[in-house]
Amino acid sequence: MQARAPLMNAASGPNRGAQRAIFRSLFDLAMPIVGLNVLSVLTLAVDTAMCGRLVDAEEALTALGFAGQLIFLLMVAMLGLTVGTVAFIARAHGAGKTERVNHVLHQSILLTYVVSIGVAIVGNLGAGAAMDLLGADPAVRDLGVDYLRPLVGFTVFFYLNMLFAAALRAVGNTMLPFMIALFSNFLNIVLNYGLILGRLGLPAMGVQGAAWGTVISQAVAVALMVFLLRRDVVYGVRAHLHLAPIDRPLANDLFRVGAPAALDMLVLNVAFLSVVGMLGRVAQVAVAAHGIGLRIQSLAFVPSLGVSQAIGAMVGNALGRGDVDEAREVVRGGMMLSTGIATVIGLAIVFGAAPVISIFEVDPATELGRYSILWMQVLGWGMPVVGIHIALIGMLRGAGATNTSLMINIIGTVVIQVPLSWFLGFVMGWGAFGIWVAMPISFVVRMCLGVVAYRRGAWARAGATI
Repeated sequence: MQARAPLMNAASGPNRGAQRAIFRSLFDLAMPIVGLNVLSVLTLAVDTAMCGRLVDAEEALTALGFAGQLIFLLMVAMLGLTVGTVAFIARAHGAGKTERVNHVLHQSILLTYVVSIGVAIVGNLGAGAAMDLLGADPAVRDLGVDYLRPLVGFTVFFYLNMLFAAALRAVGNTMLPFMIALFSNFLNIVLNYGLILGRLGLPAMGVQGAAWGTVISQAVAVALMVFLLRRDVVYGVRAHLHLAPIDRPLANDLFRVGAPAALDMLVLNVAFLSVVGMLGRVAQVAVAAHGIGLRIQSLAFVPSLGVSQAIGAMVGNALGRGDVDEAREVVRGGMMLSTGIATVIGLAIVFGAAPVISIFEVDPATELGRYSILWMQVLGWGMPVVGIHIALIGMLRGAGATNTSLMINIIGTVVIQVPLSWFLGFVMGWGAFGIWVAMPISFVVRMCLGVVAYRRGAWARAGATI
């Protein structure tokens, strides 16, 4: 789907029909992103499900659990570059500068090579030490290293898929990455089935087979994307993979805009680890309940995150045309869409908590069941506020005002959530409930700070200068 520039320009005025057109464009852009994000979550789930059928399933699943934390860090390493790429390509596309779009994309590809090489070297040398640091026993450590080494060694394919999806999102095309991801995930399932379990005439490689299945499917997705982009399937966007000198000023600008977004993710990871540590002091079963809740949370946040990414692209396009009124209309429509979706999901979580945890074979009458339901209900009631906050973060990232989003996250997480979790959980004696309820409270603070940033309008001025 190509961006609808004429409709979006018309929406800068008060015309109600134009406002509906912007909302529809935002919805059409966001839904494939939601699907793409769900497929990303399902990739690891497929690996987990297949490895659960191995003879050493318990050790294999434990290894995947440890490796999952390290894979998250791999994503953080690339996130900054993709956020910067979206901001610059969206601005250039909105201004009608096709040559600039392709220059930014080519430079981002070159920088992806550099980041991938660094991650491959450090990851392969440090995989074992990282597993030891996380507390894996020797057997689990070896399985985890077997799984991680192919993934980090060929992480360039993972990163290029992230980059192409981000670049196409910036020019208003989210359907092509989604369709390629659908094919890639189907291929991943087939390859995992064969390589993990030794079916379809393929060797039984166990946990390592899961990694190779993922790597091969990612490589095929990159090849297919490059093939299509070289044939003008997306007008004005071409993928150039050849080596060239790095445009240092642009590289500095990309990381200047993107680095705060990567730090955002690290701050959130610190909050996650601190919550787990505090829950461990309350009850080990609360940690297990938190783990179940995080699986639900990762899926519950996906729709709003998709809307947020669409907001970022459309805000960048509007600011590239110098149309601040249109950018504001995109933000207002995005907040309505994100909050509406988040509210529906939140109510479903609150009133469907017991059936949902039954999917994980957890009895609601047990202590684990009671803790899991409590955490999910806290999460569910906080979802509307989360929807507003995530939409506003999309606005800031699309405008290139990522330092503002980082400061909001630091205040919400380091200043509010972590200290409040400790205070409510231990000083007030509320236990796990106090630790958990600090999260939605912190999102209220984040939301308020985001609204203040929106009203002040510095994001639009910052966006004009990136």
